Amino acid sequence: MIKYLLALSLLCWAFVSNAHEEHTQHQNVAIAVSVAFDPQGSLWRASVHDGLLKVSKSNDTGKTFSTPVIVNQIPQKIGADGEARPKIAISSEGYIYLTWTEALKKPFSGYIWFARSTDAGKTFEKPYIVHQDRSEITHRFDSLNVSADGKITVTWVDKRDLLAAKATNQPYEGAAIYYAVSENKGVSFSVELKLADSSCECCRIALTNKPDGTVAAMWRHVFKGSERDHMMAEIPANQTSPQPKRATFGRWKVEGCPHHGAALASGGEAERWWGYHMAWFDGGNDESGQKANLFYARMDGVDWVSSPSKKFGNMKKQAGHPALATIGDTVWLVWREKDAGKSQIWLMKSDDEGKSWGTPSMIADTTGNADYPILLKKDKQIFLMWNTATEGLKASAI
Repeated sequence: MIKYLLALSLLCWAFVSNAHEEHTQHQNVAIAVSVAFDPQGSLWRASVHDGLLKVSKSNDTGKTFSTPVIVNQIPQKIGADGEARPKIAISSEGYIYLTWTEALKKPFSGYIWFARSTDAGKTFEKPYIVHQDRSEITHRFDSLNVSADGKITVTWVDKRDLLAAKATNQPYEGAAIYYAVSENKGVSFSVELKLADSSCECCRIALTNKPDGTVAAMWRHVFKGSERDHMMAEIPANQTSPQPKRATFGRWKVEGCPHHGAALASGGEAERWWGYHMAWFDGGNDESGQKANLFYARMDGVDWVSSPSKKFGNMKKQAGHPALATIGDTVWLVWREKDAGKSQIWLMKSDDEGKSWGTPSMIADTTGNADYPILLKKDKQIFLMWNTATEGLKASAI
């Protein structure tokens, strides 16, 4: 296994063996940001500077931003790198919601915080911790979703069940996925509930909505034999039992977390909804890492059967961290690659709900370091958002 991880590192797939704490580290200025459009079409950005979460607004699609408003008045060690970053979402009435992970003193431990603004970002109310469990354990890698009806859902990776199992000498693989819901516009959250056991420990949780508002989650899971494939579940209403379903079948065996979460988007609109678009990384099972790849597939949302997976991206150029977006039958799939000292964003597009795809093309590049790509929908247009070290936030319609 050590030989395998070293091979991946040498081939620039180093995210397989990154240390956990590197993905919730405190940084002076973090390149990992989150962005969202409000109902009026203004772009909002959440970023971390010197332990402070700051929010700013752009009325020209990212060319210029307003003076940032500070959300947490007391600096914290905020996760702001790679798979861990603050999240921002905006409701239909313009309320701004934020979540973030505070790294605690104990290794790999953290709290998930929430804050909101009800006055269009002029001020933010006092932040509070989402979960009722306040043990100094892993509550990390938060994800945030606001459905069309205003319901707020927060998910995260949680290790309380692992520690409980260890206390009674019981076996337990990985961590767990927990969630909490607010139905009063962020005034408070329900007591958290478990969505699934045995999640991977350090990969982002992808969230999307069905047309009826149901929240669907996709995460890397630890299956029997330490196979690191993906699981999906729709977050149940009325506290009914969740029904997780296996979504990918690469059967990649690795004793470690890849730090490489999936992308998820709803497929079909209104009564034509049929399921989900998925994109993910799989490391293969060869010693050299040559079988590692990015994959796309469709998941039937009724029978929970996935279509044959399609490979994409140039793995020799570190292809990774895909993002998905849809409007009607059209699907946009982007990912990041690196070549000759430059970071690049590549695009592949489908006009028939992911059944067939056009030729991939490079649509953006920059010198030096750059964040993962983000896709946002504004009216009937998809925008690529990409934060870079040398050029700042790059935003463009695609």
